[in-house]
Amino acid sequence: EVQLVESGGGSVQAGGSLRLSCGASEYTDTYASMAWFRQAPGKEREGVAALYTGGYSIHHAYYIDSVKGRFTISRDNAKNTVYLQMNSLKPEDTAMYSCAASRFRPLTSIQALGVDFYDLWGQGTQVTVSS
Repeated sequence: EVQLVESGGGSVQAGGSLRLSCGASEYTDTYASMAWFRQAPGKEREGVAALYTGGYSIHHAYYIDSVKGRFTISRDNAKNTVYLQMNSLKPEDTAMYSCAASRFRPLTSIQALGVDFYDLWGQGTQVTVSS
């Protein structure tokens, strides 16, 4: 079974940057959609960014409003890796970040950023942003 392993988390001051990586143990071309979620203490898990990769080089990225313009999701199929570039980090970005995968194409942004759409999850990597 494919396993997802996140890395790249850490502690950074507000305004700083981090790049998270999500590596898969096996070939992941069958997973059309990949996403990053985060969960802060006492809060529900929320979808941060998702990327659908289809045929004919079709790509569609989805972001929650609070990270638009600051975070970028990307995917390198040759390396079986998904990235989340996070710039201009804020203390409210502090959370455990996890990646997830789905074999399907989301029909809406709500679906793309919804927990129930994904059936493969990593363990997570901690991101802490200090003010």
